[in-house]
Amino acid sequence: MSSLPPLSTLLAFEAVARRRSFGLAASEMNLTASAVSHQIGRLEAFLGVKLFDRASKGVRLSSAGEAYLRRVAGALGAIGAATDDVRQGVRNSLYVHASPSFASLWLMPRLSRFAAAHPDVSLFLSASPTHSDFALGQADLDIRYGIAQWPDLMVQPLFRERILPLASPAFARRHGAREPGELLGAPLIQSTVSVVQWADWLGAQGVRQTPDRFALRFDRAQHALDAAVQGLGVALESSTIAASHIDEGRLVPLFEVERALTIEGHFVVYPARHDKRPEVEAFVRWLHAQADAMPDPLSSRETA
Repeated sequence: MSSLPPLSTLLAFEAVARRRSFGLAASEMNLTASAVSHQIGRLEAFLGVKLFDRASKGVRLSSAGEAYLRRVAGALGAIGAATDDVRQGVRNSLYVHASPSFASLWLMPRLSRFAAAHPDVSLFLSASPTHSDFALGQADLDIRYGIAQWPDLMVQPLFRERILPLASPAFARRHGAREPGELLGAPLIQSTVSVVQWADWLGAQGVRQTPDRFALRFDRAQHALDAAVQGLGVALESSTIAASHIDEGRLVPLFEVERALTIEGHFVVYPARHDKRPEVEAFVRWLHAQADAMPDPLSSRETA
């Protein structure tokens, strides 16, 4: 594969990017700083781009270097994990990648059930907003959030979820709104990666005006929900992802369930070549069973 640079240059690149220092990377790799610098020079010449900006106080990634690291770090991690599995005699390994909020709020609370049902499967879970690159072998399957536009991959919706305004009980008592339009005067929390934005929900309620500012903005649903739990404003989020907060009374819906927008936002994604792997089959089957069995967090809840 002539398009691949030498592995030694990639290892040096990852070490320097992580340590932000040629000297520290050299010490970690048992090399001289000059040798590490030479490896980085080889990689930059191979790629035809500058990966680092050198300065008197150290080094920092260039914009090209940051983009390259996002792709390469996952691949190196997959190689390292696969190597460890072989060396340690681990069989039936499964590498799962998921979006961060889904992994923390939905998957992790259920993962012990999979471990109990499949004790022979060694599961490795990673989470980031960047989708796995299956061509680089970064994961066996990916649980993605967004709009399903991933050609040449197997794509299965995991569940339908309802999006609606959520707030802490104390906040709801202080700032309760009887009509959706009244939320324009309340501190709103925006999740910038959400499929449904405030303008979408308000428009569906017949409110033509859109928010001109947000009290807080996050790139994770989990952070938006945490802020709402703290009473900092109203989050427009999935009742499925927020189920534990709703069940335990930390968050309440501000309006009746009929005002929620229902979407399919989470998908199980993997290449067709992984379809018949026993570990993938078992995990996908388990995911759907968990999704089918989960209770509706809004079924017995009253609005604030």
